[in-house]
Amino acid sequence: MAGLIGRDAGAFLAHLLRLDGTAVVRLRPAGGVVQLWARLPFGVLVTREVRAGVVRDVTVRAKDLFDVVRSGGDRLPAAVDAQWRWPLPPHAGAQVEELPAAEVRRVVDAAAKVVRDAIAEGVGGRAVGTRRIRDAMLDHVPFVIDHAGERFDVPQRQVQGLVRMGFLGDDPVAVRRAARWTGLAATHGSCWYLPVGETLYLQVAPYQPNG
Repeated sequence: MAGLIGRDAGAFLAHLLRLDGTAVVRLRPAGGVVQLWARLPFGVLVTREVRAGVVRDVTVRAKDLFDVVRSGGDRLPAAVDAQWRWPLPPHAGAQVEELPAAEVRRVVDAAAKVVRDAIAEGVGGRAVGTRRIRDAMLDHVPFVIDHAGERFDVPQRQVQGLVRMGFLGDDPVAVRRAARWTGLAATHGSCWYLPVGETLYLQVAPYQPNG
C-alpha cells in the first residue's frame, strides 16, 4: 500500500466532498481494514471499508484526508473528534431483504423526474419552493419491506445516499436491520438511516419486494 490511506478511499471522499465540502470523516479500525464513516446533508450515514494503516478511532476533515490520499502521504490530518456528533449502528445487523440494483436505479431516476416536474410545473397547480419539494422527495418511502411480521421503510434519502456516493454496482442491494437502524449494503459501500420521528412523505409507486 502506498501511503497511509489506500487509494480506494479516494472515490468515497470525492463523492462526499461533492455533496458536502465541509464534511468530516470518522475512521474506525475493524479487523484488518478501516471503516470510513460520514454523514450526508440529508440525514443518513455512509460507510466504506478501505485499506489503511490506522490503529485508532479518529475523526478528520474529509478535505484534509482527501489531500493525504491524493498525495500518498503517510500521516493523518489533525484530529477533529469533537465534530463527530452522531451515533453509529450497533453492529452490521441481519439481512432482511434484497433489492435488485436495476430497481434501485429506477427509483432514483423516477425521483429526479418528479422533482424536475414539480419545480417546473408546481404541485396540484400551485408553485412550491424547491427546498420543500426536495425535502418531501427525500422523505418519500419507495421501498416497503415486511420481515417476520415487522414493517421496514426505506426512505428515498437513504436510496439517494447509496447512489450519490457511487456505492451501487450490479449486485443486489442487501437491506439490513440493526436495532432501529436500517442499512442498504451495495457493491462499494453502505448507507444507514435511523428514524427520528414521524415524517411527511410522498407516496409515489412504492415497491414491495415481499408483496
